[in-house]
Amino acid sequence: MELHPSAGHLAAAFTVALWGTTFIATKVLLTAFAPVEILLIRFVIGFFALLLVCPRLLRGTTPRQEGLFAAAGLCGICLYYLLENIALTHTLASNAGVIVSVAPFFTVLLSRLIHREERLSPFFLAGFMVAMAGIFLISFHGAQLQINPLGDGLALLAALVWAVYSLLTRKIAAFGYPTLLTTRRIFFYGILFMIPAALLLGFSPPWEQCLRVEFGANLLFLGLGASACCFVTWNFAVKVLGAVRTSVYIYAVPVITVVTSAWILHEPMTVYTVSGTALTLAGLFLSEYKRQNTAPDRRKA
Repeated sequence: MELHPSAGHLAAAFTVALWGTTFIATKVLLTAFAPVEILLIRFVIGFFALLLVCPRLLRGTTPRQEGLFAAAGLCGICLYYLLENIALTHTLASNAGVIVSVAPFFTVLLSRLIHREERLSPFFLAGFMVAMAGIFLISFHGAQLQINPLGDGLALLAALVWAVYSLLTRKIAAFGYPTLLTTRRIFFYGILFMIPAALLLGFSPPWEQCLRVEFGANLLFLGLGASACCFVTWNFAVKVLGAVRTSVYIYAVPVITVVTSAWILHEPMTVYTVSGTALTLAGLFLSEYKRQNTAPDRRKA
């Protein structure tokens, strides 16, 4: 049964709404846990949550399919988050926020190069430039841009890795398996790849801190909400809309972050953040312009 595109748009919007708020939970947890410890714990929680919701096993897969699951786990679960976190130790958070947001552009380029299906339309390019201008204003608040080659390069590599993950999930969606089961299989491989990295970087979380409400609740939010739930809804959106149309929603993550910080942390909304929010949303809608009436099976990427 073919799903209506609105279901994919709702799933993507819901996903970025939650992902845009994860910085609050992560900020709290970083006072007691190392970044790699947070990552591994949240995805282990997410994996077992998906197993509890649907104990049914994914059967009948081929070696090629398992290879794609493993590649998706390596890119979307392990490499993306590790690269992003390592980048943050070598560059400003504002730099990383802007650079990682170029992932939709990489998704279009890779889709064009690999599948020969997606063209860089004038509307997409215009939307990309408008959204990036908005994200730049949100991230820097008028401050001077500081170039940090190592950190900025790692952030750019993270954006490229996420684009690869988006195209891999598009291929996985074509298998026809339930999204929840495929997401759980991706988590499984992602955790396997993350374990050696965690041991190498030093994995010794203060387990007693998990019993404290502020830490335990935030770990559960990241594991159940931002990981288990959001990866299912994101992969569902990719299945319905395609990788390119779904990836455009990444532009909205900094907007959600700004709104959430003003609402929960009472951070001020400056003229830069307001203008940046308006530009980013305009870029998102411009990138989607004239795609709404396009048949999903012809333009998925």
